[in-house]
Amino acid sequence: MSVSEDLTRTMLDMGALDRAAAQAADDGRWDDADRIWTQMRERDPSSRNALWGLGYSALQRGDAVKARSLLLDAWRAAPEDRMVLLALAMACKECNDIQGEGSALRTLLDLYPKDLSGLLANADLLERIRHPSAPQAYANALQAAPSQPEKWPQQFRVQLERAKAFSDRHRQSLFKALSDKVFEFGAGMDATQRERWLEGASIHSGMTLPYHSDPHKFLVPRVAATPFYDRSLFPWLAEFEAKTDVMREELAHALKVKNEGFVPYVALGEAATDQWSTLNNSKNWSVLYLWQNGARNEENIALCPETAKALEQADQAYIRGNCPNAMFSALAPRTHIPPHCGESNARVVMHLPLVVPENCGHLRVGYEKREWKVGETLIFDDSIEHEARNDSDELRVVLLFDAWHPHLTAAEREMVNALVATSASFR
Repeated sequence: MSVSEDLTRTMLDMGALDRAAAQAADDGRWDDADRIWTQMRERDPSSRNALWGLGYSALQRGDAVKARSLLLDAWRAAPEDRMVLLALAMACKECNDIQGEGSALRTLLDLYPKDLSGLLANADLLERIRHPSAPQAYANALQAAPSQPEKWPQQFRVQLERAKAFSDRHRQSLFKALSDKVFEFGAGMDATQRERWLEGASIHSGMTLPYHSDPHKFLVPRVAATPFYDRSLFPWLAEFEAKTDVMREELAHALKVKNEGFVPYVALGEAATDQWSTLNNSKNWSVLYLWQNGARNEENIALCPETAKALEQADQAYIRGNCPNAMFSALAPRTHIPPHCGESNARVVMHLPLVVPENCGHLRVGYEKREWKVGETLIFDDSIEHEARNDSDELRVVLLFDAWHPHLTAAEREMVNALVATSASFR
């Protein structure tokens, strides 16, 4: 028999032995598997499969020292083998060999930067030695996993849940430390300024992401994404709010004589996404329109003449085919309006609260939350993600309308209309 024929036969024999060892291990017959791997090692002392198999078997049996030695030899035989490096790291961990464990994991992640097993093992190591990069290591592991926990691989679920819990605790601790500093150094700031820096603390700690204007119709660039606006920017507002009691009376009259006039605000038909499936065509969020997409509803305005007069004195936004909008907006008990963005940051949205039950809930715009108080208008940029909820057992009603953005000049208002009209002509 020639040398090449002898080598071929040896390789075939080794392949058969390797398959037999693997089958024995799968069947739980570790003694048989060890015997076959030992035969393979005697034939080829540098056999990666024999060394890995014997090393992994020793690890399973609790002999971490023997496992580490065998797996080091397996790594020398196959220096880029992922499974060998993982098993070697596990053996070093059982031996309390921090340096060896770290070296194996660094080598693994240099070769396979997004390997989830390696990322989780590395984060676990850094947590055990209280290394300051442990939070980032867990964040890297979570980033490599599917974003939705229900899609996490079953074999990693426990580790990923632990990673998430660690990351959550770290973010909360960092946010508290940063928040304490905001209150310490911001003692002389007003509430709005302080809220800005609390949001900065939240973003820096990873509790929330930055909120930007994201309108679904028209964006005015270079306008600051300010969640809530100061009332001093709207000099007509005090006189407007002085008519709150009259508006409340007209609302009560409208509810009594034309309750059926309150229509679902969300009316998307079959086009509704999952986001709006609960509220689509539902009177849980209903409105009585006074203005809708720039058109007056004369029948409804006749029920609320003083409210209509007050709106005429407000700086309502006029955008062709889109504004003004004005309505009594009624939110049923235990109803949640999900996070969403409005049409444009060329205008702001006003909420004049008219009926506000106790423990009603709040309006969230971006990071900030505000509660409704009868007669005190909330002014916000609805192009920023926002949501509202009525957690009470009674109806909540606001007069909702839009006004021009306070920082747009008259010329810029004309520009908005020109661009919107031009865009519409292309449909």
